[in-house]
Amino acid sequence: MAEYIDRVVDTVLDAYQPLLSAVELYGAKGVGKTETASQRATSVLRLDVAADVERLRADSKILEELPGPVLIDEWSRMPESWDMVRRAVDDGAAPGRFILTGSSTVPKGAVVHSGAGRIVRLRMRPLSLAERKVENACVSLADLLSGSIEIGGQTTVRMADYVHEIVASGFPGIRPQPEGVRRMLLNSYVDDLALREFPEQGYPVRKPQVLKAWLTAYGAATATTTSYNRILEASTAGESQKPNKGTTTTYRDVLAGLWVVDPLEAWLPTLNRLERLAQSPKHFLVDPALTCRLLNLNEKQLLQGSQGNPSARRGEILREGTLLGALFEHLSVLSLRVYAQAAEAKIFHMRTQGGDHEIDMILQSQDGRILPVEVKLAQAVRDEDVRHILWLREKLGSDCLDGMVLSTGEYAYRRKDGIAVVPLALLGP
Repeated sequence: MAEYIDRVVDTVLDAYQPLLSAVELYGAKGVGKTETASQRATSVLRLDVAADVERLRADSKILEELPGPVLIDEWSRMPESWDMVRRAVDDGAAPGRFILTGSSTVPKGAVVHSGAGRIVRLRMRPLSLAERKVENACVSLADLLSGSIEIGGQTTVRMADYVHEIVASGFPGIRPQPEGVRRMLLNSYVDDLALREFPEQGYPVRKPQVLKAWLTAYGAATATTTSYNRILEASTAGESQKPNKGTTTTYRDVLAGLWVVDPLEAWLPTLNRLERLAQSPKHFLVDPALTCRLLNLNEKQLLQGSQGNPSARRGEILREGTLLGALFEHLSVLSLRVYAQAAEAKIFHMRTQGGDHEIDMILQSQDGRILPVEVKLAQAVRDEDVRHILWLREKLGSDCLDGMVLSTGEYAYRRKDGIAVVPLALLGP
Protein backbone atom coordinates (compact mmCIF):
# COMPACT_ATOMS: atom_id res chain seq x y z
CA MET A 1 0.00 0.00 0.00
CA ALA A 2 1.14 3.54 -0.74
CA GLU A 3 2.23 5.59 2.25
CA TYR A 4 -0.48 7.91 3.58
CA ILE A 5 -0.01 11.58 2.68
CA ASP A 6 -0.60 13.84 5.67
CA ARG A 7 -3.34 16.35 4.90
CA VAL A 8 -3.86 19.85 6.26
CA VAL A 9 -7.39 18.83 7.29
CA ASP A 10 -5.78 16.28 9.64
CA THR A 11 -4.80 19.13 11.95
CA VAL A 12 -8.46 20.19 12.12
CA LEU A 13 -9.57 16.61 12.74
CA ASP A 14 -6.90 16.14 15.43
CA ALA A 15 -8.29 19.13 17.30
CA TYR A 16 -12.02 18.53 16.95
CA GLN A 17 -12.95 15.02 15.83
CA PRO A 18 -12.35 13.43 19.27
CA LEU A 19 -14.77 15.99 20.75
CA LEU A 20 -17.56 15.62 18.18
CA SER A 21 -19.97 12.70 17.94
CA ALA A 22 -20.15 12.86 14.14
CA VAL A 23 -18.00 14.47 11.43
CA GLU A 24 -18.50 14.39 7.67
CA LEU A 25 -15.64 14.77 5.21
CA TYR A 26 -17.15 15.83 1.89
CA GLY A 27 -15.77 16.76 -1.49
CA ALA A 28 -15.33 15.57 -5.06
CA LYS A 29 -14.44 11.99 -5.84
CA GLY A 30 -10.75 11.20 -5.72
CA VAL A 31 -9.64 13.91 -3.27
CA GLY A 32 -8.71 11.38 -0.56
CA LYS A 33 -11.66 11.47 1.84
CA THR A 34 -11.84 7.72 2.45
CA GLU A 35 -8.10 7.39 2.96
CA THR A 36 -8.02 10.24 5.49
CA ALA A 37 -11.08 8.97 7.34
CA SER A 38 -9.73 5.41 7.37
CA GLN A 39 -6.67 6.55 9.32
CA ARG A 40 -9.04 7.32 12.22
CA ALA A 41 -11.60 4.52 11.92
CA THR A 42 -11.76 1.20 13.72
CA SER A 43 -14.82 -0.08 11.82
CA VAL A 44 -15.88 0.66 8.25
CA LEU A 45 -19.21 0.42 6.44
CA ARG A 46 -18.73 1.01 2.71
CA LEU A 47 -22.10 1.99 1.31
CA ASP A 48 -20.92 1.62 -2.28
CA VAL A 49 -20.71 -2.11 -1.44
CA ALA A 50 -24.05 -3.93 -1.63
CA ALA A 51 -23.29 -6.27 1.27
CA ASP A 52 -22.64 -3.39 3.67
CA VAL A 53 -25.81 -1.60 2.53
CA GLU A 54 -27.89 -4.74 3.17
CA ARG A 55 -26.21 -5.22 6.52
CA LEU A 56 -27.07 -1.72 7.70
CA ARG A 57 -30.62 -1.79 6.34
CA ALA A 58 -31.25 -5.11 8.07
CA ASP A 59 -30.14 -3.86 11.47
CA SER A 60 -29.30 -0.21 12.16
CA LYS A 61 -28.20 -1.20 15.69
CA ILE A 62 -24.84 -2.22 14.27
CA LEU A 63 -23.99 1.49 14.40
CA GLU A 64 -24.08 1.13 18.18
CA GLU A 65 -22.37 -2.28 18.28
CA LEU A 66 -19.39 -1.79 15.96
CA PRO A 67 -16.14 -0.71 17.65
CA GLY A 68 -15.65 3.02 17.14
CA PRO A 69 -14.79 5.26 15.51
CA VAL A 70 -17.13 4.00 12.77
CA LEU A 71 -16.54 5.18 9.20
CA ILE A 72 -19.64 5.31 7.01
CA ASP A 73 -18.12 5.67 3.56
CA GLU A 74 -20.13 7.20 0.68
CA TRP A 75 -23.19 7.68 2.87
CA SER A 76 -25.22 9.29 0.04
CA ARG A 77 -25.43 5.87 -1.69
CA MET A 78 -27.83 5.05 1.15
CA PRO A 79 -29.31 8.43 2.15
CA GLU A 80 -31.18 7.07 5.17
CA SER A 81 -27.81 6.31 6.79
CA TRP A 82 -27.45 10.04 7.48
CA ASP A 83 -30.61 10.04 9.59
CA MET A 84 -29.47 6.88 11.36
CA VAL A 85 -26.32 8.68 12.46
CA ARG A 86 -28.26 11.80 13.40
CA ARG A 87 -30.58 9.80 15.61
CA ALA A 88 -27.63 8.01 17.19
CA VAL A 89 -26.12 11.39 18.06
CA ASP A 90 -29.45 12.53 19.51
CA ASP A 91 -29.47 9.35 21.60
CA GLY A 92 -26.12 10.19 23.13
CA ALA A 93 -23.43 8.75 20.84
CA ALA A 94 -19.98 9.18 22.37
CA PRO A 95 -17.59 11.87 21.12
CA GLY A 96 -15.49 10.67 18.20
CA ARG A 97 -18.02 7.95 17.34
CA PHE A 98 -18.83 8.54 13.65
CA ILE A 99 -16.99 9.69 10.55
CA LEU A 100 -18.96 9.99 7.31
CA THR A 101 -17.65 10.63 3.84
CA GLY A 102 -19.64 11.94 0.88
CA SER A 103 -18.89 12.73 -2.77
CA SER A 104 -22.24 14.35 -3.48
CA THR A 105 -25.19 16.06 -1.93
CA VAL A 106 -28.39 14.07 -1.45
CA PRO A 107 -29.59 12.43 -4.71
CA LYS A 108 -32.75 13.71 -6.38
CA GLY A 109 -35.88 12.61 -4.50
CA ALA A 110 -34.13 11.67 -1.26
CA VAL A 111 -35.05 13.59 1.89
CA VAL A 112 -32.78 13.73 4.94
CA HIS A 113 -32.52 15.94 8.00
CA SER A 114 -29.94 18.70 7.70
CA GLY A 115 -27.90 17.30 10.58
CA ALA A 116 -27.43 20.82 11.94
CA GLY A 117 -26.02 20.72 15.44
CA ARG A 118 -25.30 17.00 15.19
CA ILE A 119 -22.97 16.37 12.25
CA VAL A 120 -20.09 18.78 11.58
CA ARG A 121 -19.09 19.00 7.93
CA LEU A 122 -15.52 19.56 6.66
CA ARG A 123 -14.67 20.11 3.00
CA MET A 124 -11.78 18.19 1.44
CA ARG A 125 -10.20 19.38 -1.78
CA PRO A 126 -7.36 18.00 -3.89
CA LEU A 127 -3.84 18.25 -2.52
CA SER A 128 -2.58 21.77 -1.98
CA LEU A 129 0.93 22.59 -3.14
CA ALA A 130 2.28 22.30 0.42
CA GLU A 131 0.71 18.83 0.79
CA ARG A 132 2.50 17.70 -2.38
CA LYS A 133 5.88 18.30 -0.67
CA VAL A 134 7.43 20.04 -3.67
CA GLU A 135 9.18 22.47 -1.31
CA ASN A 136 9.57 23.27 2.37
CA ALA A 137 6.75 25.76 2.90
CA CYS A 138 8.25 28.25 5.35
CA VAL A 139 5.67 31.08 5.24
CA SER A 140 2.52 30.34 7.24
CA LEU A 141 -0.86 31.66 6.16
CA ALA A 142 -2.11 31.30 9.75
CA ASP A 143 0.73 33.58 10.91
CA LEU A 144 -0.10 36.14 8.23
CA LEU A 145 -3.71 36.12 9.39
CA SER A 146 -2.59 36.80 12.95
CA GLY A 147 -0.82 40.00 11.92
CA SER A 148 2.27 41.14 10.03
CA ILE A 149 5.19 38.72 10.27
CA GLU A 150 8.75 38.58 9.04
CA ILE A 151 8.95 37.13 5.53
CA GLY A 152 11.88 35.17 4.15
CA GLY A 153 12.88 32.03 2.30
CA GLN A 154 14.20 30.75 -1.01
CA THR A 155 12.90 28.10 -3.41
CA THR A 156 14.25 26.16 -6.34
CA VAL A 157 10.72 25.65 -7.74
CA ARG A 158 10.48 27.27 -11.18
CA MET A 159 7.82 27.91 -13.80
CA ALA A 160 8.13 24.45 -15.35
CA ASP A 161 7.58 22.89 -11.92
CA TYR A 162 4.38 24.87 -11.37
CA VAL A 163 3.15 23.84 -14.82
CA HIS A 164 3.84 20.22 -13.97
CA GLU A 165 1.83 20.55 -10.76
CA ILE A 166 -1.08 22.12 -12.64
CA VAL A 167 -1.20 19.25 -15.14
CA ALA A 168 -0.42 16.43 -12.67
CA SER A 169 -3.45 17.28 -10.48
CA GLY A 170 -3.94 17.16 -6.73
CA PHE A 171 -5.82 13.85 -6.79
CA PRO A 172 -3.66 11.55 -4.60
CA GLY A 173 -4.38 8.43 -6.64
CA ILE A 174 -3.74 10.07 -10.02
CA ARG A 175 -0.75 12.39 -9.66
CA PRO A 176 1.92 9.68 -9.00
CA GLN A 177 1.04 7.82 -12.23
CA PRO A 178 3.03 8.03 -15.49
CA GLU A 179 1.95 10.85 -17.79
CA GLY A 180 -0.06 8.66 -20.19
CA VAL A 181 -1.88 6.84 -17.38
CA ARG A 182 -2.59 10.17 -15.69
CA ARG A 183 -4.21 11.51 -18.87
CA MET A 184 -6.39 8.41 -19.16
CA LEU A 185 -7.51 8.63 -15.55
CA LEU A 186 -8.37 12.32 -15.83
CA ASN A 187 -10.22 11.75 -19.10
CA SER A 188 -12.20 8.97 -17.41
CA TYR A 189 -12.95 11.27 -14.49
CA VAL A 190 -14.61 13.72 -16.89
CA ASP A 191 -16.40 11.03 -18.91
CA ASP A 192 -17.82 9.38 -15.79
CA LEU A 193 -19.61 12.60 -14.84
CA ALA A 194 -22.10 12.17 -17.68
CA LEU A 195 -22.11 8.37 -17.84
CA ARG A 196 -22.35 7.59 -14.12
CA GLU A 197 -22.47 10.53 -11.74
CA PHE A 198 -25.36 12.46 -13.28
CA PRO A 199 -27.58 9.34 -13.58
CA GLU A 200 -26.80 8.39 -9.96
CA GLN A 201 -28.02 11.85 -8.93
CA GLY A 202 -31.28 11.26 -10.80
CA TYR A 203 -30.38 13.29 -13.92
CA PRO A 204 -29.69 11.04 -16.94
CA VAL A 205 -27.74 12.85 -19.67
CA ARG A 206 -29.14 12.28 -23.17
CA LYS A 207 -26.26 14.00 -24.93
CA PRO A 208 -23.01 13.56 -22.97
CA GLN A 209 -21.10 15.56 -25.60
CA VAL A 210 -23.22 18.65 -24.83
CA LEU A 211 -22.45 18.41 -21.12
CA LYS A 212 -18.74 17.94 -21.87
CA ALA A 213 -18.76 20.97 -24.20
CA TRP A 214 -20.37 23.10 -21.49
CA LEU A 215 -17.86 21.88 -18.91
CA THR A 216 -15.01 22.63 -21.33
CA ALA A 217 -16.26 26.20 -21.79
CA TYR A 218 -16.60 26.55 -18.02
CA GLY A 219 -13.00 25.40 -17.63
CA ALA A 220 -11.87 27.89 -20.27
CA ALA A 221 -13.47 30.62 -18.14
CA THR A 222 -11.28 29.67 -15.14
CA ALA A 223 -10.54 32.60 -12.80
CA THR A 224 -13.06 34.90 -14.51
CA THR A 225 -16.56 36.13 -13.68
CA THR A 226 -17.79 35.44 -17.22
CA SER A 227 -21.58 35.18 -17.37
CA TYR A 228 -23.19 31.77 -17.74
CA ASN A 229 -24.81 33.01 -20.95
CA ARG A 230 -21.37 33.59 -22.47
CA ILE A 231 -20.21 30.17 -21.27
CA LEU A 232 -23.22 28.61 -23.00
CA GLU A 233 -22.52 30.54 -26.21
CA ALA A 234 -18.88 29.44 -26.17
CA SER A 235 -19.86 25.81 -25.62
CA THR A 236 -22.22 25.79 -28.61
CA ALA A 237 -20.43 28.12 -31.01
CA GLY A 238 -21.57 27.49 -34.59
CA GLU A 239 -24.38 25.15 -33.54
CA SER A 240 -28.02 25.90 -34.32
CA GLN A 241 -29.43 23.48 -31.72
CA LYS A 242 -28.45 24.84 -28.32
CA PRO A 243 -29.46 23.43 -24.93
CA ASN A 244 -31.98 25.62 -23.14
CA LYS A 245 -31.09 27.64 -20.07
CA GLY A 246 -32.84 25.17 -17.78
CA THR A 247 -30.60 22.36 -19.01
CA THR A 248 -27.39 24.27 -18.43
CA THR A 249 -28.62 25.41 -15.01
CA THR A 250 -29.10 21.73 -14.18
CA TYR A 251 -25.54 21.04 -15.37
CA ARG A 252 -24.22 23.73 -13.05
CA ASP A 253 -26.29 22.68 -10.04
CA VAL A 254 -25.51 18.96 -10.32
CA LEU A 255 -21.80 19.62 -10.86
CA ALA A 256 -21.84 21.86 -7.79
CA GLY A 257 -23.57 19.06 -5.86
CA LEU A 258 -20.80 16.71 -6.95
CA TRP A 259 -18.25 19.35 -5.79
CA VAL A 260 -16.75 19.41 -9.32
CA VAL A 261 -17.41 23.10 -9.94
CA ASP A 262 -15.99 25.13 -7.07
CA PRO A 263 -16.75 28.84 -7.61
CA LEU A 264 -15.09 31.49 -5.45
CA GLU A 265 -17.75 33.79 -4.08
CA ALA A 266 -17.49 37.57 -4.17
CA TRP A 267 -16.61 39.50 -1.02
CA LEU A 268 -19.56 41.59 0.11
CA PRO A 269 -18.48 43.51 3.21
CA THR A 270 -20.85 45.50 5.37
CA LEU A 271 -18.40 48.42 5.55
CA ASN A 272 -19.88 51.61 4.14
CA ARG A 273 -16.45 53.01 3.31
CA LEU A 274 -16.19 50.80 0.22
CA GLU A 275 -17.92 51.56 -3.05
CA ARG A 276 -20.34 49.00 -4.42
CA LEU A 277 -18.76 45.68 -5.29
CA ALA A 278 -19.63 43.17 -8.00
CA GLN A 279 -21.39 40.04 -6.78
CA SER A 280 -20.57 37.45 -9.46
CA PRO A 281 -18.50 34.43 -8.38
CA LYS A 282 -15.22 33.49 -10.04
CA HIS A 283 -15.31 30.23 -11.94
CA PHE A 284 -13.11 27.30 -10.88
CA LEU A 285 -13.28 23.55 -11.29
CA VAL A 286 -12.22 21.35 -8.41
CA ASP A 287 -8.72 20.93 -9.87
CA PRO A 288 -6.89 22.80 -12.66
CA ALA A 289 -5.77 19.50 -14.19
CA LEU A 290 -9.38 18.84 -15.22
CA THR A 291 -9.36 22.07 -17.20
CA CYS A 292 -6.16 20.97 -18.92
CA ARG A 293 -7.76 17.67 -19.88
CA LEU A 294 -10.96 19.29 -21.09
CA LEU A 295 -8.93 21.67 -23.25
CA ASN A 296 -6.52 18.89 -24.26
CA LEU A 297 -3.46 20.75 -23.02
CA ASN A 298 -0.16 19.31 -21.84
CA GLU A 299 2.85 20.86 -20.11
CA LYS A 300 4.66 21.74 -23.32
CA GLN A 301 1.63 23.52 -24.77
CA LEU A 302 1.08 25.53 -21.59
CA LEU A 303 4.70 26.65 -21.50
CA GLN A 304 4.47 27.63 -25.18
CA GLY A 305 1.19 29.49 -24.74
CA SER A 306 -1.11 26.67 -25.98
CA GLN A 307 -0.55 27.83 -29.55
CA GLY A 308 -2.56 26.01 -32.16
CA ASN A 309 -4.91 24.25 -29.75
CA PRO A 310 -8.51 24.62 -31.03
CA SER A 311 -10.16 24.04 -27.64
CA ALA A 312 -7.97 26.64 -25.96
CA ARG A 313 -8.64 29.17 -28.73
CA ARG A 314 -12.39 28.61 -28.41
CA GLY A 315 -12.19 29.70 -24.77
CA GLU A 316 -10.17 32.86 -25.38
CA ILE A 317 -13.31 34.97 -25.69
CA LEU A 318 -14.14 34.13 -22.08
CA ARG A 319 -11.11 35.67 -20.41
CA GLU A 320 -8.38 38.28 -20.58
CA GLY A 321 -4.75 37.28 -20.17
CA THR A 322 -3.13 33.89 -20.67
CA LEU A 323 -4.70 30.57 -19.80
CA LEU A 324 -1.53 29.64 -17.91
CA GLY A 325 -1.99 32.72 -15.73
CA ALA A 326 -5.55 31.61 -14.97
CA LEU A 327 -4.42 28.07 -14.15
CA PHE A 328 -1.66 29.33 -11.86
CA GLU A 329 -4.29 31.41 -10.08
CA HIS A 330 -6.43 28.28 -9.83
CA LEU A 331 -3.56 26.34 -8.22
CA SER A 332 -3.08 29.25 -5.82
CA VAL A 333 -6.79 29.44 -4.93
CA LEU A 334 -6.96 25.68 -4.40
CA SER A 335 -3.98 25.80 -2.04
CA LEU A 336 -5.17 28.82 -0.07
CA ARG A 337 -8.63 27.32 0.36
CA VAL A 338 -6.99 24.34 2.06
CA TYR A 339 -4.82 26.53 4.30
CA ALA A 340 -7.66 28.93 5.10
CA GLN A 341 -9.89 26.12 6.35
CA ALA A 342 -7.24 25.12 8.89
CA ALA A 343 -6.99 28.74 10.03
CA GLU A 344 -10.80 29.05 10.26
CA ALA A 345 -10.66 31.85 7.70
CA LYS A 346 -13.05 32.60 4.86
CA ILE A 347 -11.92 33.25 1.31
CA PHE A 348 -13.47 35.39 -1.45
CA HIS A 349 -12.52 37.50 -4.45
CA MET A 350 -13.15 41.22 -4.89
CA ARG A 351 -14.06 43.37 -7.88
CA THR A 352 -15.62 46.83 -7.93
CA GLN A 353 -18.65 47.13 -10.18
CA GLY A 354 -16.84 49.41 -12.60
CA GLY A 355 -13.84 47.09 -12.68
CA ASP A 356 -11.45 49.81 -11.45
CA HIS A 357 -10.19 47.61 -8.62
CA GLU A 358 -9.90 43.84 -8.52
CA ILE A 359 -8.16 41.55 -6.04
CA ASP A 360 -7.73 37.85 -6.70
CA MET A 361 -8.39 36.69 -3.14
CA ILE A 362 -9.71 38.27 0.03
CA LEU A 363 -9.09 36.23 3.17
CA GLN A 364 -11.18 37.12 6.20
CA SER A 365 -9.88 36.10 9.61
CA GLN A 366 -12.00 34.93 12.53
CA ASP A 367 -12.18 38.47 13.89
CA GLY A 368 -13.34 39.88 10.54
CA ARG A 369 -10.09 41.52 9.47
CA ILE A 370 -8.83 41.19 5.91
CA LEU A 371 -5.78 39.84 4.08
CA PRO A 372 -5.83 40.75 0.35
CA VAL A 373 -3.86 38.44 -1.95
CA GLU A 374 -2.87 38.95 -5.58
CA VAL A 375 -1.53 36.21 -7.86
CA LYS A 376 1.11 37.03 -10.45
CA LEU A 377 2.56 34.62 -12.99
CA ALA A 378 5.92 36.35 -12.80
CA GLN A 379 9.19 36.21 -10.88
CA ALA A 380 9.38 39.97 -10.28
CA VAL A 381 6.61 41.98 -8.60
CA ARG A 382 6.20 45.57 -9.81
CA ASP A 383 4.46 48.58 -8.27
CA GLU A 384 1.61 48.05 -10.72
CA ASP A 385 1.01 44.59 -9.27
CA VAL A 386 0.27 45.86 -5.75
CA ARG A 387 -1.76 48.99 -6.47
CA HIS A 388 -5.12 47.36 -5.72
CA ILE A 389 -3.85 45.97 -2.41
CA LEU A 390 -2.53 49.41 -1.44
CA TRP A 391 -5.88 50.97 -2.39
CA LEU A 392 -7.76 48.50 -0.18
CA ARG A 393 -5.29 48.92 2.67
CA GLU A 394 -5.90 52.67 2.60
CA LYS A 395 -9.67 52.10 2.63
CA LEU A 396 -9.65 49.59 5.47
CA GLY A 397 -6.94 50.98 7.71
CA SER A 398 -6.27 48.71 10.71
CA ASP A 399 -8.86 46.21 9.45
CA CYS A 400 -6.34 45.22 6.77
CA LEU A 401 -4.07 42.68 8.45
CA ASP A 402 -1.42 42.51 5.74
CA GLY A 403 -1.08 42.24 1.97
CA MET A 404 0.53 39.53 -0.14
CA VAL A 405 1.45 38.78 -3.74
CA LEU A 406 1.96 35.14 -4.72
CA SER A 407 4.59 34.79 -7.43
CA THR A 408 6.70 32.25 -9.31
CA GLY A 409 9.90 33.90 -8.08
CA GLU A 410 12.83 32.57 -6.06
CA TYR A 411 12.65 34.62 -2.85
CA ALA A 412 10.07 35.53 -0.21
CA TYR A 413 10.50 39.09 1.06
CA ARG A 414 8.74 42.32 1.98
CA ARG A 415 8.63 45.28 -0.34
CA LYS A 416 9.34 48.78 0.95
CA ASP A 417 5.59 49.44 1.02
CA GLY A 418 5.15 46.50 3.41
CA ILE A 419 3.51 44.09 0.97
CA ALA A 420 4.72 40.48 1.31
CA VAL A 421 5.96 38.79 -1.86
CA VAL A 422 5.83 34.99 -1.48
CA PRO A 423 6.54 32.30 -4.09
CA LEU A 424 3.54 29.98 -4.04
CA ALA A 425 5.76 26.99 -3.24
CA LEU A 426 6.92 28.65 0.02
CA LEU A 427 3.40 29.27 1.36
CA GLY A 428 1.81 26.75 3.67
CA PRO A 429 -0.85 26.49 6.35
